[in-house]
Amino acid sequence: MADLIDLVHEGGDWDLTALHDLAERAARATLAYLDLPAAEYEIACLACNDARIAELNAQFRAKAVPTNVLSWPAWDLSAEEDGGLPDLPPEGDPEDPESLGNIALAYETCLREALDQDKASSAHLLHLVVHSVLHLLGYDHIRDKDAALMEETEIAILASMGVQNPYDLGAGVPS
Repeated sequence: MADLIDLVHEGGDWDLTALHDLAERAARATLAYLDLPAAEYEIACLACNDARIAELNAQFRAKAVPTNVLSWPAWDLSAEEDGGLPDLPPEGDPEDPESLGNIALAYETCLREALDQDKASSAHLLHLVVHSVLHLLGYDHIRDKDAALMEETEIAILASMGVQNPYDLGAGVPS
């Protein structure tokens, strides 16, 4: 079975094997929940530190501060109506997987949030990767109905992996 996640390290004291396994598990669970074949897709995941993600956040969102996760979809799959399901990504091929896009995770911010929210860092990272993969697939939380759909979908995917509802623990929506 080919990897869905292509992990790149640019900073942070990550356990890269553990992060790859966790990101792979979360991404596969997300695609499975949405009935998308993981073998047809790939996702680039940047493991970085707060300084690097602050640079990326400034460059792409005009916010020169660290954040937990960023995502860059390869396709605009967003729903036109508030609360509507996003479009499906183009079909890929196991021999030539279609890119869904890129995500970046910031080590210090992710660790700090997990500690502040009294969560296992692995559960928090699973949530952030599920959240980010949903962004790659056209889900968003700008409009109220879209936010409700995204949160409901995250909760269901995390439950399928044995992870508690992150919103019951007082966690905010990842950015």
